[in-house]
Amino acid sequence: MSPDLPPAGPSACDTRALVADVGGTNTRVAQAGADGIATDSVRRYANAEFPDLESVLVRYREETGCATPAAACVAVAGPVRDGVGRLTNLDWTFGGPSLAEATGAGLVAVLNDLQAQGHALGHLPEGAHRLVVEGHSAPGPQLVVGVGTGFNAAPVHDGPHGRIVAASECGHVTLPVRTDEDLRLSRFVALDHGYPGVEDVLSGRGLGAIDAWLAEETGQPGRRSSSEILAAFAAGEPRAREAVAVMVRMLGRVAGDLALIHLPYGGLHLIGGMARALTPWFEEFGFAEAFRDKGRFAPLMAEFRVTVIEDDYAALIGCARHLSDLAA
Repeated sequence: MSPDLPPAGPSACDTRALVADVGGTNTRVAQAGADGIATDSVRRYANAEFPDLESVLVRYREETGCATPAAACVAVAGPVRDGVGRLTNLDWTFGGPSLAEATGAGLVAVLNDLQAQGHALGHLPEGAHRLVVEGHSAPGPQLVVGVGTGFNAAPVHDGPHGRIVAASECGHVTLPVRTDEDLRLSRFVALDHGYPGVEDVLSGRGLGAIDAWLAEETGQPGRRSSSEILAAFAAGEPRAREAVAVMVRMLGRVAGDLALIHLPYGGLHLIGGMARALTPWFEEFGFAEAFRDKGRFAPLMAEFRVTVIEDDYAALIGCARHLSDLAA
């Protein structure tokens, strides 16, 4: 494969690589060739309609009728250990042997989805990054933070022997508490899972948890989906607006904590459907202020530039890049 894999236009069945982005709700599959991702080859499948990932990949190959790929890479929204991936929000587990059988590929790789996003950095098309917090742009470590069906982050380091993107499951660390309001929210979300994790607030279901907490605080118990809350927000409902405001501020605070841990002088990049949905209100609800609100370390926080990645193919591009690096 070529040393560079930018997204490409339509390509007729170029299957040197098969790549997949496995989320908590949907799986996207595409073909990658010497010119990058064939955009007309991308197909989306609802996970609930399949018993396992292997069935999705078999279906894709049947529908496209393409030749057997030389390599395949899967990005999974969950932990990966010893080449075996497991979805956090669905009972799917898969590894090299079963994926090789489903795809026919001789080379198979499994990445955490944030690792795939990390491998895509520097190979995304122009305009893929939306600047949300000013900072210094300089060579150095980068950090990818995902807010979607779940929450996670991955540090990205470039060295003399290539790129290293470390996996983590930091969405399950304890939610930070700074104010009395934070403590009440923390105690509320702990009722569902036994302890208050970051993902319990900063994710699709997290917006619903914040809204339900606000409802209980005002004596109006009830739960709504994130889509219902965002629709109510668009209609100007005060409770929905407060739910979005709480989520934006908490995201800023957690992203700031992660920046202090990883020191991403090369940039911090937000990805995921919820991150993109919240972006238009970052300024109004104080994302940057919450991100930089670290007391005497505020000057250090000003070093870190924050962008939102708005390219839907980023994880697929990252998978293709990783296969290219393995073949180099």
